[in-house]
Amino acid sequence: MSRVEQIEGHVKELSPEELSAFREWFAEFDAEIWDRQLESDVRTGKLHSLAERALRERASGRSGPSPIRQRTCR
Repeated sequence: MSRVEQIEGHVKELSPEELSAFREWFAEFDAEIWDRQLESDVRTGKLHSLAERALRERASGRSGPSPIRQRTCR
């Protein structure tokens, strides 16, 4: 049995309260990892070409406002 399968088994045995606490912990843990990876990608320039492309497309009129921003600004 793999470690992931063992963890899955343990998670399935959690009480509703324990599962709720685990979900909260895991969401924070996952967000921290995501943030560290994004910060690393920014530092190493991995996102530079994407940002430059987006800025060029916006300046040329080939893109509009973010649909996410439009939904949240209503």
